[in-house]
Amino acid sequence: MSNKQLLIATVAVVLLYSCKNHKETDNTAVGKGFEMSETMLKSTSFATVKKENVSEELNFFGKISADQNNYIDIFPLVGGNVVSVNVSLGDYVHRGQVLATIRSTEVAGIQKDLSDAKTDVLLAEKNYRVAEDMYTGKLSTDKDMLEAKGQLTKAKEQLRRSEAVSQIYNVRRGNIYSVVSPIDGYVVQKNINKDMQLRSDRSDNIFDVANTKDVWAILNVNETDIEKISMGMPAVVSTLSYPDKKFQGSIDKIFKIIDPQTNAMQARVVLDNKDGLLIPDSKATIKVAHRSNTQALAVPSDAVIFDQNKYFVLVYKSQNDIKIREILPIKQNEETTYMTTGLREGDKVVVNNKLLIYRALNN
Repeated sequence: MSNKQLLIATVAVVLLYSCKNHKETDNTAVGKGFEMSETMLKSTSFATVKKENVSEELNFFGKISADQNNYIDIFPLVGGNVVSVNVSLGDYVHRGQVLATIRSTEVAGIQKDLSDAKTDVLLAEKNYRVAEDMYTGKLSTDKDMLEAKGQLTKAKEQLRRSEAVSQIYNVRRGNIYSVVSPIDGYVVQKNINKDMQLRSDRSDNIFDVANTKDVWAILNVNETDIEKISMGMPAVVSTLSYPDKKFQGSIDKIFKIIDPQTNAMQARVVLDNKDGLLIPDSKATIKVAHRSNTQALAVPSDAVIFDQNKYFVLVYKSQNDIKIREILPIKQNEETTYMTTGLREGDKVVVNNKLLIYRALNN
């Protein structure tokens, strides 16, 4: 073979190799050689690229708190000896349920006053009837009649006061004072035991009862994030007890006070706790979506593929025209990925089955 023939053969080989490499790259870019089957098409979901305001996900730490509007401190209204304690810490109680009983001389005095008041009314009614009969028979004067009527009125007023005091002190029998729950809820604090002697001037509560049908998630907001927090912002709460469960709520109160110890401001999220999974004083992570005024192209984060330190999406035009497109995200959260370049508004991208198609296009 002459040198001229050898040179021509070498150039031909190089051109053939170059064409082959170009063809492989083109297949990856435009999806030639791969066609989505009808079965896969039915199980594949898509999303349309839209322009949206960039939403940033802010993470805060906080705790679950009982709804303070349904949290009751229970104090004993009398002193005495604790006869019985009928509930334990963590028990669920109903409104009106007796939590404890106390034998008290104060209650005995209230009971005696009520009994005396009832007796005084009976006596005053009897005297009034006698005075009325005597007045009818011309045997007494108007003054006697008015005096008897006044005594009856005074006795009835005293009875009403005694009954009101008896009701306030839950006087039910003898010298026993009953401590009852004012609401339905859980006993979250208990500072009383059987045979304990309670002073009449005691200032400490003996029970706390909390209705936890609704609870609060209290989040600590750093000063740098205060401007990003506003009323009504949606929030997602998770706890260590149930890390896979997400509890949805929104910010309904912002406490415009900064704690000097933490340099943080607090905000509140009200959560439905009908299943009782959110326990007061447990630690919580609160994610809040902050929507800025900046707009960008948006796709679901589930549509994004991260490979070799780059981000890709699959642009779908038809079953045999699917392109791999590299994108440069400017912001990303669990729900949405935002970018300024790489896609066009209105493009359709593959959401699920994306990895299967991505591997097929790269083979």
